[in-house]
Amino acid sequence: MFTNQKAFTLIEMLIVLMIISVLVMLLIPNLGDKSKEVNRKGCDALVTVVQAQADAYYIETNNYPETIGELKKEGYITDDQTKCPDNKTNLIIDTDGNVSRDGDDEQ
Repeated sequence: MFTNQKAFTLIEMLIVLMIISVLVMLLIPNLGDKSKEVNRKGCDALVTVVQAQADAYYIETNNYPETIGELKKEGYITDDQTKCPDNKTNLIIDTDGNVSRDGDDEQ
């Protein structure tokens, strides 16, 4: 009656689950690295946008803003644009109007 029945055995199922778990363990560390890279690129893009707004401020007032807060107060940038996407790194502006990340040595 059940002579030609085909199905997965318990060992075959365990092997498949083991392969899937190994693949997941290999994938998770890579996601963390990608997240850091995405935050860095997002911060670089934000620095470019805020730099353009600082230049627009200079064109209108003939002076660079003294702080990022001044750009925000005058409506050139929003509150979200004062920090990088990681919400840890503040943006700063020097006396020459160069925008950079706080603690960045590449000014």
